[in-house]
Amino acid sequence: MSNEVQGLWILGGVTASGKTELSLRWAERNNAEIISCDTVSMYRGLDIGSAKPDALEQQRVAHYGLDLADISEVFDVGQFHAYANRVVHDIISRGKKVLVVGGSGFFLDGFLRPVVDLVVVSKEIRKQVNSIFEQDGLPVAIQELNKLNPKGLGNLDLKNPLRVTRALERCLQSGRSLNDLRNDFDKVPAPYGTFPKKMLWLNRGDDELMERINLRTQQMLSRGMIEETERAIRAGIERHPSLAKSVGYKEVIEFLQKGGSRKDLMFSIAKSTRQLVSKQRKWFRKNFPEGSRVEFNSTNSMHSDDLPWVAGT
Repeated sequence: MSNEVQGLWILGGVTASGKTELSLRWAERNNAEIISCDTVSMYRGLDIGSAKPDALEQQRVAHYGLDLADISEVFDVGQFHAYANRVVHDIISRGKKVLVVGGSGFFLDGFLRPVVDLVVVSKEIRKQVNSIFEQDGLPVAIQELNKLNPKGLGNLDLKNPLRVTRALERCLQSGRSLNDLRNDFDKVPAPYGTFPKKMLWLNRGDDELMERINLRTQQMLSRGMIEETERAIRAGIERHPSLAKSVGYKEVIEFLQKGGSRKDLMFSIAKSTRQLVSKQRKWFRKNFPEGSRVEFNSTNSMHSDDLPWVAGT
């Protein structure tokens, strides 16, 4: 196995920056297969709102990380990276390169540094915690978590149901406090420690990106995102701690509940997408190497052979 193959190419980018087409062209020219790193594309049935690569795009290049779970399930970052680790080694064993593509910072982070501890949560514990949320809601879950952590919860985001869920699961499973689990986590080795990593992230100017976001939103609605969301509601998306708040589906759910015009719906989705882009930019600036930002515009459609990959850690 050559050193040229045994590595990770990580292509990040803000929403609507053009990651999909560029990744396809690069993968085709460089004998690579793609691991999609998008938290919504991992779920079956959420194709339009997630801008999931379509059947023709998946025929061009093999994709992984899509359609891994039902909407009624929670597929967390630990499960994803256990899966991704197997896929990375399988791709490399066949003499191909690995191209990781996505805009979900927390999930991308798992290719660079540890993101979960080594506690394996049983189905019984997960069912117990889910029952607390379904019957009593987030406040009671936080109360239970406080009982297990008399010295405090540190910087845990108590407004994030998924973070609270995972924290409570791990405390119940291990019988240890979050502080003790964090101390153990600090000793977890970095993932893919021997793999060279090459990284870059795509951005566009505000005006052009806004045009692309507006067009993308129009296309999603015309292709049936409202109907897709109706099917997702029947499949249980409103009970999912993160999917129900994901950009696009959140706005369509509110539209279906409260009514309104499609024009207002489009504006609402576009506004939330702009806010997401702002968060993505901050994450990429903080977590990707200096010099790895690539500015695209309508007159600068960079060729896949010209990408200025930057060495990552």
